[in-house]
Amino acid sequence: MSTTITAAHARGTSEAEIEAAAARAATKRRYTVNFWRWFILVVFLGGWELLSSTKVIDEFFFSKPSDIWARLWTWITEGTAEGSLWYHLWVTMEESLLGFGVGSIAGILAGIALGRNRMLADVFSVYIKLINSVPRVVLAPIFIMVFGLGLTSKVALSFVMVFFVVFSNAFQGVREADRNLLANAQILGAKGWQLTRSVVIPSAMSWIFASLHVSFGFAIVGAIVGEFVGARYGIGLLINIAKGSFDAAGMYAAIVIIMVVALAAEYLMTLVENRLAKWRPAPLHD
Repeated sequence: MSTTITAAHARGTSEAEIEAAAARAATKRRYTVNFWRWFILVVFLGGWELLSSTKVIDEFFFSKPSDIWARLWTWITEGTAEGSLWYHLWVTMEESLLGFGVGSIAGILAGIALGRNRMLADVFSVYIKLINSVPRVVLAPIFIMVFGLGLTSKVALSFVMVFFVVFSNAFQGVREADRNLLANAQILGAKGWQLTRSVVIPSAMSWIFASLHVSFGFAIVGAIVGEFVGARYGIGLLINIAKGSFDAAGMYAAIVIIMVVALAAEYLMTLVENRLAKWRPAPLHD
């Protein structure tokens, strides 16, 4: 940066002018990105509506955006036949958040513990691989049988979906910690928990946050699959009922709700990450 400023000064360009030009470029890029995002969305929805209206694609299977919006509006203003939309959404979010929270904490702790202790990693690695090889969604009927149709079975499935994603990243992040930093910290007298807290965990934070971004979506998937298999309330139940009555608009409307919730959660996760990881350098842009 200093080299660029020096070169600019040599050309007679002030530092304020350089910063103003950079700000204009950043603003232009943001507008360009937003334009293309909205353009793609409008083209996609408009094309879908047109193809459905002209019978190019079968409306019975694919519905159309106007019908999906009408169904969403009906659910929002009048509720569903099975109760308030907001209560269904709250049930799904409660299951997802509990599974995400417990699964993330357990995954981080287990990943750090096994990453820092090679003996524990060697002993438990074969069991972790065995359990991880089981497709998580097939556990839904088992959890329904064991824990019933209530909250616990959905939280258990969300927990399993989240745990292995977070554990794998935390474990790998600990193993990938900078050896030079570890050696320097040990020379300065750090050891044990102090070394883990001051060097290893900060070094693994990028890995952990990357897994958290992905795993919240898996937590929602776990809750939805559990509700789909058996539940009294939840967005998964709405999808199951819509599927049983061949209500394509209802199925897509429920999917839209899930996507909006996941996008909002991703935005909040990014805010938290930016606040907790201010020490990281800003990402490079083209």
